[in-house]
Amino acid sequence: MPLSDVTVDRNPIHTRSVECRSYSRGDGLWDIEGHLTDVKAYPFLNSFRGEVVLGEPLHDMWIRLTVNREFIVQKVEAVTDAGPYALCPAILPSFQKLNGLKIGAGWNRRVRERLGGALGCAHLVDMLKPIATVAFHTVRWSDSAPNYDVADEQQNPHKVSRPPVNTCHVWASDGELIRNEHADFYTGE
Repeated sequence: MPLSDVTVDRNPIHTRSVECRSYSRGDGLWDIEGHLTDVKAYPFLNSFRGEVVLGEPLHDMWIRLTVNREFIVQKVEAVTDAGPYALCPAILPSFQKLNGLKIGAGWNRRVRERLGGALGCAHLVDMLKPIATVAFHTVRWSDSAPNYDVADEQQNPHKVSRPPVNTCHVWASDGELIRNEHADFYTGE
C-alpha cells in the first residue's frame, strides 16, 4: 500500500476518477481521451435529476483531443453523459476553441483563457492537464509504440527531440539525467 495504514474508523464519501487513454490512428494522428466520474458513497437528492442512487455518477464526462506529431489539436469532442444541472451540456460546443492549439509550454494558460471560469466546464477543463501529459507520453515516445517505422521517422523533420527540461526536479537542466542523457541541454558546470 503506497500510503500508511489509517488507525481510525473511516467512511467513504466521494470518489473522483479520471482516466486518460491514448490511441494511435491509421491516419498518423493520435486520439487522447479523458473520462471523469464523480460518485458519492450515499444516495442523495439533486434538483435536476431527482434521487442520485448509490453508485450513480453525479458527473460522467468525456473529452477527446485528436493531435498531430507537432502536438497541434486537430479535432475535439466533448460529451456529458451525466451532470447535476440541465445546463451542463450547453457549454460543450465551446471546447471547439481548443482546435489549432498546441499542447506544450503555456497550454494550461491558453486553455484557461479560452475556457476558464464561466467560459467552460470546470470538470472538463481540469481533465485537459492530464490529457496534455498523456499526449506528451504518447507522441513523444511513439517510436516505441506498435507499428513504428524507424525509416519513416528518420525522414520526418518534425520529430520531437527536446526533452522536457525543467518540468520536474528529475529533468532539471543542471541535473544528472540531462547531463547523462541530453548533454546538449545541460546547463550545469
